[in-house]
Amino acid sequence: VSPRHCLCGCSNFCLDLLPAEDGEEATKHFLQELVNILLAYINKSLKRSSKVLDFHYPHQLKEGLEGFSLELPDQPDNLEQLLVDCRDTLKYGVKTGHPRFFNQLSTGLDIIGLAGEWLTSTANTNMFTYEISPVFILMEEVVLRKMHSIIGWPEEDGDGIFCAGGTMSNLYSVLLARFHLFPVVKTHGMSAIPRLALFTSVHSHYSIKKSAAVLGIGSENVIVVRCDERGKMISSELNSSIETAKSKGLVPFYVNATAGTTVYGAFDPLNEIADICEHHGLWMHVDAAWGGGLLLSNKHRVKLQGIKRAHSVTWNPHKMMGVPLQCSTILVKRKGLLQECNQLCAEYLFQPDKHYDVSYDTGDKSIQCGRHVDVFKLWLMWKAKGSEGFEAQINHCLENAEYLYYKLKRRTDFQLVFKGKPEHSNVCFRYLPKRLQSILPSPERDRELHMVAPKIKTKMMEEGFTMIGYQPLEDKVNFFRCVFSNPATQREDVDFLIDEIVRLGCEL
Repeated sequence: VSPRHCLCGCSNFCLDLLPAEDGEEATKHFLQELVNILLAYINKSLKRSSKVLDFHYPHQLKEGLEGFSLELPDQPDNLEQLLVDCRDTLKYGVKTGHPRFFNQLSTGLDIIGLAGEWLTSTANTNMFTYEISPVFILMEEVVLRKMHSIIGWPEEDGDGIFCAGGTMSNLYSVLLARFHLFPVVKTHGMSAIPRLALFTSVHSHYSIKKSAAVLGIGSENVIVVRCDERGKMISSELNSSIETAKSKGLVPFYVNATAGTTVYGAFDPLNEIADICEHHGLWMHVDAAWGGGLLLSNKHRVKLQGIKRAHSVTWNPHKMMGVPLQCSTILVKRKGLLQECNQLCAEYLFQPDKHYDVSYDTGDKSIQCGRHVDVFKLWLMWKAKGSEGFEAQINHCLENAEYLYYKLKRRTDFQLVFKGKPEHSNVCFRYLPKRLQSILPSPERDRELHMVAPKIKTKMMEEGFTMIGYQPLEDKVNFFRCVFSNPATQREDVDFLIDEIVRLGCEL
């Protein structure tokens, strides 16, 4: 490819690409080379003989490795260097699609979903009006209606939008609940309404507190409700917490129930919580970001019994359904509330006298203006798999969790954090080095046990053959949390994980 020259006289190979005159061949060559890099990465990600990551510390990446520099130049690099940079970016990252990556709730690498993301970027449009995004707007309506029906709501009544992650979806739920109770807050602010209180479990996602802080309600007005030993909200504690808040002059308005907690994978008792919400006249939200996918499984959807009684639901297809990041929805039972709450009628976008039905201009439902197209990759995957394909994928992930649970239960060098089979695909456990196996429980033993998981994780990341997360929780010292959402993961990968932890930790 011969360089062209821009107005300042510098060589800039990018000017050979479209929309340059006669740029089609150069563009084709560049993109084919890029596809080759991506295909090599995909193949490597799915090979068990390859590493999950080639770990380097931040200062190493900042200083540059083997010609890979993060610094931005004044003079343009040529296309060959850009391709090298693309290859190195993948090389030094983490292969989240690897069958032995267990670190996060979002894992896997779905080829159809990847194709959907490529097409989405190629279309490069926005989700605020039908006039610039006609097909994607209608796709969003179809997919949201399908999700409403799976929850158990009447298809014609529901509403919703795709959001920038589960935290934003949960924020919408608090925003809508407050507006539903006190519409005046939209124009007059928090000073026009009484001091509010909302309720969530101690095991719920931190985004509920963050939402209260962002919306001016205040994180101290989030009442945290106790859970049982399995991480489920205790409904009697919720009821007493509401009564206590009322006695202190607060106005309860919202309860968040979790369907699939982040650490334990627990499901709150939704019907019991719904009864309490109805009794007190509160908005019930279900954060099913992690557990929503189980609604597609005839075997496991019973764990979300009562979800149809919620006023709103967060559901992240980029988790259990394996859709590439990001893909999150806020689903609302009452049609029109999103529009009423967020509409500001910007005249340069939402003209009422357009030549089509302007109800398809969904931009005023959102607190954003520009909104990324997140629906197409999910729509395409649903077409490719059908609901039955998603069901098989989800059942497989939970079977892997059950397999790991029974393996650990039979061993003396591992300790399960709680008794009983996991409800979701989360398995929480500790590794017990030989010396600690013979020591009776004590504060000193706990201090030592607390250091085991981080030391193993450090070695694990430096060697790079697998990856799993750990954390403490309440009064419990550090433990590993293994989560399964990658359909490529098989029992041999579970066996490898156990063996690797033992190999890395046996000398501690």
